[in-house]
Amino acid sequence: MHRRIKFKQAIPLIILFILAIVIASMTIGKDIYYGTAESISSFAIVNFSGYLFFLVMPVELAFVYYLHTNLNIYLLNIVAIGTAIGAQMIDYLIGRFFSKRIINRLIGRRRYNKAEAEIRKYGNIAIFVFNLLPLSSPVILLAAGMLKHRLNEALLYSLLGLFLKYAFMSLIF
Repeated sequence: MHRRIKFKQAIPLIILFILAIVIASMTIGKDIYYGTAESISSFAIVNFSGYLFFLVMPVELAFVYYLHTNLNIYLLNIVAIGTAIGAQMIDYLIGRFFSKRIINRLIGRRRYNKAEAEIRKYGNIAIFVFNLLPLSSPVILLAAGMLKHRLNEALLYSLLGLFLKYAFMSLIF
């Protein structure tokens, strides 16, 4: 019986993992495998998906990969920041309107509690730092929504962190 409960709890994670693989395969994987030119739309899909709290995707690596294509660097930055903010707004709204029990099942109590503690202790600075560095910024925005943190402040500090992160990555890579 105990094993059956653990398997049932793992099903949503398995489905989300498969979804992440399908998204990556249908965008970047397809571009690489068929040797086609990388498109801004495939990057937008990967980046947006990677900023949803329930999918774990290496968005920073995808950004670096697309930097080395013939895509316009300014357009790539705009799309990266725009899709990240759009997905994080969804993360925030899910945190605001869904029950804690449902969210704990999706991301785990420990991961949520850590994000909640960071917001309670550091507030907007935590949101900024988690977006500046390759940390779990979607979970921070989810926790901000659950704590009913001001949406405009959360998005502003997310935007500042994302802008600096992608500008820095554009200069370095």
